[in-house]
Amino acid sequence: MKTIAHIENDLQTKFGVPRQSGIVNELESRIVFEPEYRNSEALRGLEGFSHLWLLWDFSEAHREEWSPTVRPPRLGGNQRMGVFATRSPFRPNPIGLSSVRIKEIQPSTTNGPVIIVEGADLMNGTPIWDIKPYLPFTDSHPDAKGGFTDETNIQAPLEVQLSEEIIKRFSDQQIGVLRNILASDPRPRYHDNPERIYGIEFAGEDIKFKINENKVIVL
Repeated sequence: MKTIAHIENDLQTKFGVPRQSGIVNELESRIVFEPEYRNSEALRGLEGFSHLWLLWDFSEAHREEWSPTVRPPRLGGNQRMGVFATRSPFRPNPIGLSSVRIKEIQPSTTNGPVIIVEGADLMNGTPIWDIKPYLPFTDSHPDAKGGFTDETNIQAPLEVQLSEEIIKRFSDQQIGVLRNILASDPRPRYHDNPERIYGIEFAGEDIKFKINENKVIVL
């Protein structure tokens, strides 16, 4: 497998990255191709599509050995499921799959052609192995079942409290992204300590926060 591109965005660490693509649609990312693949001809026709599939490397989750079962965080971290019944990054082959929306295609930049996408669940620097167009007539299945996630996927957004001092550090677009990341509760589902302080690196800042019931308090 060859790395054809990498992602650039404001998410510097694994903690805080949306659990799935499309959860924080306001999050913009740049797909920057490796020098060998900076050829605009490779993107010919892509402007006719609205969404992409990204196949990428769970580069921060490489392991020499694999386990047939994992503990999905959405089940509280204490119930095991088969690795192939989950989207755990700890797999025999650490391949990620994400659906993202194309915002803009920039055919000629100092880094060659660049694709701006929305809603990615990849941290900054993640290697991308392939890009494929999303086909709505075959890739969408409205009658699909979600297994154990059907019972655990419903969660009301949390209320996020940000001071004016913190808000001034970011652009309006970044504040919208930060609010949605925090509102979706980035903690493991089995964490419920209102005094515990968490931190995520976002847009060059180290964000410290607590969560008490349905409120996120940014410290």
